[in-house]
Amino acid sequence: MAAVTDNDRVDPTVPHNARVWNYWLGGKDNYAVDRELGDRMAEMVPVFPQMARASRAFLRRAVTYLAAEAGIRQFLDVGTGLPSSGNTHEVAQDIAPDARIVYVDNDPLVLAHARALLTSTPEGVTQYAHVDARDPEKVLEAAAQTLDFGRPVAVTMLSVLHFFSDEEVRRTVGTIMDALPSGSYLAVAHGTYEYSDNTSTAALEHWNASTTTPGYPRDRAAVTALMLDGLDLLDPGIVSCARWRAEGVWKDAPEVPQYGLVARKL
Repeated sequence: MAAVTDNDRVDPTVPHNARVWNYWLGGKDNYAVDRELGDRMAEMVPVFPQMARASRAFLRRAVTYLAAEAGIRQFLDVGTGLPSSGNTHEVAQDIAPDARIVYVDNDPLVLAHARALLTSTPEGVTQYAHVDARDPEKVLEAAAQTLDFGRPVAVTMLSVLHFFSDEEVRRTVGTIMDALPSGSYLAVAHGTYEYSDNTSTAALEHWNASTTTPGYPRDRAAVTALMLDGLDLLDPGIVSCARWRAEGVWKDAPEVPQYGLVARKL
């Protein structure tokens, strides 16, 4: 695990997407500026906090499918965000105790919590790599210390790619998936204007003016073109993450402006 350097210090004066997300999830790892922006965004688009919860529920359903039905035992979680209840390793290792998980993020606050929260079963492995997800070669180099790229890997990129430009998405996803064998998977949660009204445009403008992580909501055509080359999209396709194979309380949950999808490498 990398050490925190002077360039990796948390800035409590500027809102950060991971901390705003943590606030919406009811977490405590955030500052006043994050809560202020989170409240303002929720005033503009009230479904945003629900979107954060729907994304976490999508993570649980997607990882459950990948571990229980697809038989995946290796997970690469890129753009981890702040640890919360129901992390990838907790879901995967509850099903398969020998599962191996690598988390990747370059947020210094995530790094500060990683050692304490990202634990593992005795049979499995959980590691954290302090690496920028926009540098896919370094992501793969770090992950290769724990994962066997000769066997299928499930890559999760949840609520992160909508902060990447088109070229960054294409290069990051393409480079990582190209390095993995047939039978690997990609799970994505990605922001969209669909399932929301015109206030989302104003909310995005406010977000982009307030943070250093501008957002790029995309439609289905853009998501397909940028991420799914050489991949087979699983049913039910690209849908609101609240509805992806939803069960129980989520079966009739409101649709939120974030897609959920899982695809298999051919």
